[in-house]
Amino acid sequence: MKRREFLAAGGAIVAASALPARAAYPEKPLRYYIPFSPGGESDIAARLQQPFFKAKFGTELVVESKVGAGGALAWSQLNTFPGDGYTIMGSNLPHLVLQPLEGNVQYKTDDIVNIIFFQYTPDAIVVRSESPFKTYQDLVAAAKAKPGTLNFAGSGTNSANHAAHERLNNLTGTKTQYVAFKGTGDLVASLIGGHVDGAMSYASLALAQRGKTRVLAVASDKRLDYIPDTPTFRELGLDWVDGAFRGIAVPKSTPEDLRRKLSDMFAEINREAEFRKQMTDQGMELVDITYDKMPAFMEERKKVYLGTAKLMGLAK
Repeated sequence: MKRREFLAAGGAIVAASALPARAAYPEKPLRYYIPFSPGGESDIAARLQQPFFKAKFGTELVVESKVGAGGALAWSQLNTFPGDGYTIMGSNLPHLVLQPLEGNVQYKTDDIVNIIFFQYTPDAIVVRSESPFKTYQDLVAAAKAKPGTLNFAGSGTNSANHAAHERLNNLTGTKTQYVAFKGTGDLVASLIGGHVDGAMSYASLALAQRGKTRVLAVASDKRLDYIPDTPTFRELGLDWVDGAFRGIAVPKSTPEDLRRKLSDMFAEINREAEFRKQMTDQGMELVDITYDKMPAFMEERKKVYLGTAKLMGLAK
């Protein structure tokens, strides 16, 4: 063999040996940490993804809750896990932007490597069926008549629900109290039992608790098919279209190729017609913010949430 041919062949062997040996990925189950309690939107979405992941990729998606500090406990630990593609974690907006502004959490927004946002739920005011508040106007009138006496349950602090509560007070000129729970699943008993006046939650809660709750207003751009009699905030004169985005993050040490691979895998699940139906049946809107779209999406969201942070006293 000529020297030039020998060097070329040797270079090809070296190049091949340098490629990551991940042709069979995933070869074992993935651990999927959810930063909130079982029964909430993040947990429900993950469990709906499980059978589709197994069918498509031949291995289990093991869902496990890691609860604490409105999600901050899990997110502060994310980068301590190995970046081998076998540990992923649920991620939520605006939580990941608002919590670090307070300064009491052990992570920064840019510490979290989001690979996809696949789902969105609009903000909503939810009351139990027996509530004396039949309409949004009833609730606002009561809040103005007795400032500081009404209380709303919500999931986490410096979270989507917390931000929505502050926005409600600001836009309506009312003063109500926010009561933080570990997750949506945890607040249901207090809501149904009448221990709180209502919940600043998501429209999806109405489906999960059908017959036991009533939605007074929803922050979608148009009325939702499953609660057609519920007005949007815009119909009520408030410029409010917002909610919570949910997705998946990985440890920072995860190589770029695995980040893209995982993003593509969950995007593929999102395209499944049956999965989409199951999600929308739960009141969850599908979005497709994949890894390549993430930088621009996060910058746009940060700008939006800065205004919310000012209402919450987290920014000037």
